[in-house]
Amino acid sequence: MKKRLHSSLDYLVYLIVRVFICAAQSISLDVSQRFAETLSVLFCDILRVRGKLVDTNLSHAFPELSKKERKEIARQMWTHLFLMVAEVAHGPRQMHGLNWWRNVRIENGSKMFAALQADRPMILITAHFGNFEMGGYILGLLGYPTFSVARKLDNPYLNDFISSFRGQTGQYIIDKNEGYEDILTVLGQNGVMAFLADQSAGKKGAWINFFNRPASAYKAMALLSMQYDAPIFICFATRTDDRPMHFTMRMVDSLDPRELPPDVSTVQQITQWHASRLEEQIRLAPNQYWWLHNRWKTYGRKFT
Repeated sequence: MKKRLHSSLDYLVYLIVRVFICAAQSISLDVSQRFAETLSVLFCDILRVRGKLVDTNLSHAFPELSKKERKEIARQMWTHLFLMVAEVAHGPRQMHGLNWWRNVRIENGSKMFAALQADRPMILITAHFGNFEMGGYILGLLGYPTFSVARKLDNPYLNDFISSFRGQTGQYIIDKNEGYEDILTVLGQNGVMAFLADQSAGKKGAWINFFNRPASAYKAMALLSMQYDAPIFICFATRTDDRPMHFTMRMVDSLDPRELPPDVSTVQQITQWHASRLEEQIRLAPNQYWWLHNRWKTYGRKFT
């Protein structure tokens, strides 16, 4: 009985989300942007959803900013999050293989695209920054399928729906909790693995400096790169000039395990390297980062 009730509630939530998606698809992106700005005031100023955590994160990352300036970034962050949903809703209808170039500007991409065509495995690193969902979608449109690691949603109907969107252009999801062998298979077959590298890795992670604070980061990207001879590329899909459905695909930096510099040659150093590259880009557009994440869990450990 409880299982049946739980399934019914999951389906109800799924239907509500689908109705919301349909509503988003029925209005223009310009209207969606104004609606997102209104919702940002509700969530940031009135409901103050995770308000204390967001302000704490921003105050550590940008100690030079005033409370008013931090609040403005927080409000813009909420606008960005709601606009992401609208872009995902409109994406398959507005962007396809024949017109993607109208919406996407590619910067510093020649080295990355050459690597994508080479007979070697590859690791892409990004973060909860910009519209990472559309980033994977766009790579698929360009003919480069990727495998991404993500935790399955507790709601199976929503999980299948989101997986369907991601898979439309060839972005395949590997379960974060049960997919390690699949990751090894992808890399062993010279495939492309994509990781969101700004999540807490718990007590056993590599402790690095991220926005002036100790943060636990996953070692897997560095270990897999060295084990499978896979170059690492750091890239993002950020919104261009805050215009909805207009993105800049930017390859920020790369690291080849065959040519490691002396100061970036260990697992710890590689992990710090990509965390620092993420931070540098986030500082350029902090309103497009997910500051509502509890990224800086220290688990009682001090950073040295």
